[in-house]
Amino acid sequence: MMELTDKNFQKEVLEETEIPVFIDLYADWCGPCKMAAPVIEKLAEEYAGKMKFAKLDVDKNPHLAQKYHVMSIPTVIIFQRGEEIKRMTGFPGKEGYQKLIEEILG
Repeated sequence: MMELTDKNFQKEVLEETEIPVFIDLYADWCGPCKMAAPVIEKLAEEYAGKMKFAKLDVDKNPHLAQKYHVMSIPTVIIFQRGEEIKRMTGFPGKEGYQKLIEEILG
């Protein structure tokens, strides 16, 4: 999974992708984020080529967390063609994330 930063966010999420981008917004100290990480990594393998997966540390990139109004973590935001199309806060388990992904991919 790609690590997003203030420096590469524009290029990797808003400009250069034809497929949706699934972004895991997390922090190292967040327990539910640690539970979500391996699930999201597995989904990244399962949906490779259909959806781009990335993660963003909100402590290291507070500007982006503020810009997208991230109030709690873990939060997942899915972008398509540079626009936010779906958001989910909390850890819903693999099934919850899969449902979110399938809503977008059809």
